Amino acid sequence: MSTDRQPGGSPDPATGLRAEGLDPGSWSNGPDDRYGAHDHPYDKVLVVESGSIRFGLPDLDRSVELAIGDRLDLPAHTRHDAVVGGLGVTCLEDHVPAGTFAAATFRARGDW
Repeated sequence: MSTDRQPGGSPDPATGLRAEGLDPGSWSNGPDDRYGAHDHPYDKVLVVESGSIRFGLPDLDRSVELAIGDRLDLPAHTRHDAVVGGLGVTCLEDHVPAGTFAAATFRARGDW
């Protein structure tokens, strides 16, 4: 059995990001942890490696639920907050130059 595949045949998230030339780091939070609304001067790629997290996009009046393998691309200066799911979360993240992404984009596992 290959170790670079997720259940269902999807590529491992870290392998998928590296194939795009990214070098993701990893961070984790415990169940129900929260981040208040903030933004960054760079574009950000986030992929859930385990658990789940909800990202709020208050200026866009929407939120995005991410589970294992789901991805969120956030343009620079996009305000976002977050609430970690009940089992905690581990995310892979990389920063890319501002202007790489035109809009906040959710992509489900297997769609990127």
